[in-house]
Amino acid sequence: MCIKTGTGFQSKGSYLFGHFSMHIKLPAGDTAGVVTAFYLSSTNNEHDEIDFEFLGNRTGQPAILQTNVFTGGKGNREQRIYLWFDPSKAYHTYSILWNMYQIVFFVDNIPIRTFKNAKDLGVRFPFNQPMKLYSSLWNADDWATRGGLEKTNWANAPFVASYKGFHIDGCQASVEAKYCATQGRMWWDQKEFRDLDAEQWRRLKWVRMKWTIYNYCTDRTRFPVMPAECKRDRDA
Repeated sequence: MCIKTGTGFQSKGSYLFGHFSMHIKLPAGDTAGVVTAFYLSSTNNEHDEIDFEFLGNRTGQPAILQTNVFTGGKGNREQRIYLWFDPSKAYHTYSILWNMYQIVFFVDNIPIRTFKNAKDLGVRFPFNQPMKLYSSLWNADDWATRGGLEKTNWANAPFVASYKGFHIDGCQASVEAKYCATQGRMWWDQKEFRDLDAEQWRRLKWVRMKWTIYNYCTDRTRFPVMPAECKRDRDA
């Protein structure tokens, strides 16, 4: 399906943990100021959220993917990478694995980021607030491209993102649910998914060394003391 309205869509159900994926082809051409988002979010004030945000760019500039994690309404955990392909030329698969132990962001099955459960370090982790899956296409030219210096050129509208292969393999729950009734019985909840395997760690290191352009864990201007959750990620 294609989103042309600038609004978006959401899943009917809410989920506690699972694997969520979508094939997306981003808007082409000069898309400065335009953000395409694919994310999970709860609906209360102290919400949890797991974000893919594709930041629009001027024609010829590399595409930037920003990820973020909110826990208990607290975000400011941005990481940004350059994508190693043009995401407007073909569909690519963007996935989120979320269980009690970790959140992993994947691009074409390559892990680009992990967020480990660090509750023992005093960091909230999404575990008891069901989330819906959303996607949206919207104008964010106050911040999205070069910090808001590049504005949306509306002469290039409409901006069209295309979607297919929407897949959820998760624990569906009501918004009042406090735990996942199937915990321990789903493939994404097994022992081997409590951490990345050796090949996945190798690929994540490649992304961090070659494609990462911002990581809040290493930003000592914003965070003079490294956030506690960053210590849990051994390669942060």
